[in-house]
Amino acid sequence: MKAPEQYDPSKSTSKSSMSPPSIQPSAKSPAIPVGTPTITQTHKRTAQAEKKPFAWQFLLPKYWGIWLLFAISLPMIYLPLRWQFWLGRKVGILIYKVTGSRRRDTLINLKLAFPEKPEVERELMAKQVFVNQGIGVFETLCAWFRPNVFTRTVSISGLQHLVNAQKEGRPVILLGAHYTMLDLGGLFCAQFFPLDCMYRTQNNPLLDWFIYNGRTNIFGTQISSRDMRGLVNSIKSKHVIWYSPDQDYGLKQGVVAPFFGVPAATITASRRMAKLGSKDKPPAVMALHTYRQTPDNLPRGKRPHYHLTITPELDNYPSNNEIADATRVNELLEGLIRIDATQWMWFHRRFKNGPDGRTGIYK
Repeated sequence: MKAPEQYDPSKSTSKSSMSPPSIQPSAKSPAIPVGTPTITQTHKRTAQAEKKPFAWQFLLPKYWGIWLLFAISLPMIYLPLRWQFWLGRKVGILIYKVTGSRRRDTLINLKLAFPEKPEVERELMAKQVFVNQGIGVFETLCAWFRPNVFTRTVSISGLQHLVNAQKEGRPVILLGAHYTMLDLGGLFCAQFFPLDCMYRTQNNPLLDWFIYNGRTNIFGTQISSRDMRGLVNSIKSKHVIWYSPDQDYGLKQGVVAPFFGVPAATITASRRMAKLGSKDKPPAVMALHTYRQTPDNLPRGKRPHYHLTITPELDNYPSNNEIADATRVNELLEGLIRIDATQWMWFHRRFKNGPDGRTGIYK
């Protein structure tokens, strides 16, 4: 089984790309840096989130396509991981070839973010984004329905930052990003600490039902982006909350700040969240990075390895300048994304809103 041509970030001609972290998985347990505080009993999750009820409207013909996709995909998650990764690569390449608009959007984004790279290198990057996303589909389904398949495949660094904040009785806001690992990153986090997550309701009710219920096995509470009361309750309860501010939601709730050197609409919700805690024990804001390390072809018996990175707490955040705060968050996330830029979802229209509007660039 020959793997598709793959973009290798370590061979990039750009000096702006960061090298992947050095990962040395343990054969017996997750690799945690020496000196990391032990998670106490108070950090452990104590309740199972309630699932959304099934609606009979989900049996209508307009939902049959989703049912068919799940019927085809779910049995495949019981294949060996190396087979799933091979299938994921094939699915990713297929989607890259048949979805012209997504491919075009990805190439436009990469050209804006990496103008110094040759066009052929950006094309390889774009293809690898879809390959990683194809693998991510199987990873997410396994995270929902077969989580034990990833036992002893993850290491973590920076956990002490989160644990120390929790020991001080402070809530934690983890600034994530839309990596192609999707919910597998949440599953790995849950091996070390319980966490809630912010989410946007899907436009398709059946897809939303599948995603929400799949995540109940991972997250403690799923907080709708419109549920301010739920967010306040989680912060007052000193929970860890995963929030991803890396997409373009327009300028009604955001400002223009540079992202990969491009002026882009940047949501400022994280700084508002950081103001919701008590004055004496405000939320600690830090970033989370999830990274997949796999060989091009997983040989028989070889397991993938994943690494989580939690950055130190942002000091003096939020400040009195929302543009400076947005720029700071973008720079933090950009530095993490550059570890392997192809593991981030470049097919979203990240730069559609700018200082003078630029929706037309995607047409």
